[in-house]
Amino acid sequence: MAINDTKITIPCTEQISQEKDLDSESNISQRAQWLRAAILGSNDGLVSTSSLMMGVGAVKSDPKAMVLSGFAGLIAGACSMAIGEFVSVSSQLDAELAQLKRDQRTDKADRAGLPSPIQAAMASALAFAMGAIVPLLAAGFIANYKIRIAAVAVAATMALLIFGCLGAVLGRAPVVRAATRVVIGGWAAMGLTFGLMKLFGSAGL
Repeated sequence: MAINDTKITIPCTEQISQEKDLDSESNISQRAQWLRAAILGSNDGLVSTSSLMMGVGAVKSDPKAMVLSGFAGLIAGACSMAIGEFVSVSSQLDAELAQLKRDQRTDKADRAGLPSPIQAAMASALAFAMGAIVPLLAAGFIANYKIRIAAVAVAATMALLIFGCLGAVLGRAPVVRAATRVVIGGWAAMGLTFGLMKLFGSAGL
């Protein structure tokens, strides 16, 4: 009598659960990377725009000049970030597409996970603009020169503290040390710009 030795392998519940956990961790990691990049972009917009406004404020007490310079910095910075990210991600996309062709893998499933240059450019520009809008809102409705300068500095400090803490949490770094480093770096950029512009303005340059 013949004996049927066919074995049916059924994935165990534990294995399926582990695979789901790995997929979940991968998705969380990808979201964390996007959030961290957004925070870094916002921090860039905040520091560069605040420093620009402080520099203009060092030589001109006109509130319109300070706000217009900040707005110009927002537009120029967001465009620069978007173009740079688009070019960078496009180069990465070209390399990955070339690798897929060499591996003879061109189906939709393989292409689905590839980066999008347009999406990356828009995200980068938006992140920069979100940071740059902070000093603009702080200075936009204040006519007094000294109060306006102080408002920009305080608003930038508070935003730097928040961005530093969020970046540390996402990067799993010590929060106090990371936030302090971000704040001190922002102060250095604003102080250096303000001081140099004040010096050049006093020299009549």
